[in-house]
Amino acid sequence: MTKRYFFSIALALGLLAGSLSAAASEEGGLPSSGASINDQASLQRGAKLFFNYCAGCHSLKYMRYSRMAEDLGLSEQEVMQNLNFTGAKFGETIESHMPAEEAAKWFGKAPPDLSLEVRAKTADWVYAYLNAFYVDPSRPVGWNNTVFPNAAMPNPLWELQGVQTAVRKEGEEGVEKLELSKPGKMTPAQYQQATRDLTSFLEYVSEPAAIQRKHYGIWVLLFLAGFTFLAYLLKKEYWKDVH
Repeated sequence: MTKRYFFSIALALGLLAGSLSAAASEEGGLPSSGASINDQASLQRGAKLFFNYCAGCHSLKYMRYSRMAEDLGLSEQEVMQNLNFTGAKFGETIESHMPAEEAAKWFGKAPPDLSLEVRAKTADWVYAYLNAFYVDPSRPVGWNNTVFPNAAMPNPLWELQGVQTAVRKEGEEGVEKLELSKPGKMTPAQYQQATRDLTSFLEYVSEPAAIQRKHYGIWVLLFLAGFTFLAYLLKKEYWKDVH
């Protein structure tokens, strides 16, 4: 009776958690990013995208070139030649190309640092944001975004994605969907993979220790399994004469 009672409670709690999770996902309306910090090739591609398309305005002030190279399996030469465009030293933090004072004059305020962007807004949000730009002549920069309406940032990846236009229901102001009116250098599937790579890289940057933590976690689990086995053998030895 007791086991059945606790099983019923556990089952009810599991169903409730699943329902709440589904409701939260539906309410947020964000697609799954599919980002993974365990895919080193994806992280390398994401780093390349960031430094070629984002580092002109955004910094990663909590990340050092040397730490990034170690975690992403890159040599110092590869990083300094292909990813460092500011002349910074290998052990220095990643700053943007744009002086903060000039950026404030041009955009009203300096573009934010992206070191903790994924931790603040989740990987799904960042991925959806990168896929949600559309042309909007009414905006100062000529672009708008369905995930972050009236954002001051233009689409940095428009050459890759192409140009999206908003489709609205007749008589309504809200955007019903986005249509690709001008193709870019990538197909839609390739662009989604590119933004997934970029999101994965930003997720890594937001918590670099996560890679090492997961690596150590495997060894901790193996140690605990071995210790449990030894403890079991010791218990059998102590209790073998007890009847």
